[in-house]
Amino acid sequence: MPDKRSYVSPLREQAATRTRELILGSAVELFAGRGYGLVTVADIAAAAGVSAKTVFASVGSKADILNRIVDQGVADSGYEQATRHVLAQHTPAAVIDALARGTRAGNEGQFAVHQAIRKALPSHESGEELWRRATADYRAALEATAAHLHTLTPAPAGPPDETAGLLWLWFGPTSWHTLVVENGWTWDHAETVLRRIATAAL
Repeated sequence: MPDKRSYVSPLREQAATRTRELILGSAVELFAGRGYGLVTVADIAAAAGVSAKTVFASVGSKADILNRIVDQGVADSGYEQATRHVLAQHTPAAVIDALARGTRAGNEGQFAVHQAIRKALPSHESGEELWRRATADYRAALEATAAHLHTLTPAPAGPPDETAGLLWLWFGPTSWHTLVVENGWTWDHAETVLRRIATAAL
C-alpha cells in the first residue's frame, strides 16, 4: 500500500515563510504610517504583492496580523539578552548604563513595530489588552532590574516597586517615543539624558 501521509516540501515551507514575512513587514509599514484603523487587508495584500486570499490563508485577519506583529516584536526586541546583561552588572552606575543602552537598542530596533502598535490602540477593539501584551515582558525586565539595584550599594532610597515605576517612567517605551518622536531628539541624545537623569535620581 502506498504511504498516504502528506508530504511537506521544504521549498514550499520556505516560500510560505517568506510570504508571511513579506505580509507582516508590509503590514508593519502600513500600520505605522497610516494607523491600524485606516488600513485594510486589501491594502496589505497590495503592498506585499499578493492577493487578499493569500493574506487570509497565510496570516489571517487584520486582527490576527496585528497579534503576530506584537508577538514577533517582543521576540525580536532582544529583551532577554539585554536583561541578562543588565543583571550581570555589579554597580548601580553600570546597571543604569546597561539599561539605557539596552532599552535604546530595543526601542530603536523595533521602532516601526512600536509605532504600528501605538497607532492601533485608539481603534483596536482590545487596545488595553494589546498594550499589556506588548509591554508585559518589558515591565518584568525593569522590575527585575529594580530588584537587582536594591541588592547593590548604594541602593535606591525608595522601595523596589517605586524604583521599578521610575525605571518605567524613564526607560519605558513612552519615554523614548516622547523624546525621539515628539521632541525630535536623536537616539544618542535621548540615551545620554535618560542615563544622566536616572543616575542622578537613584
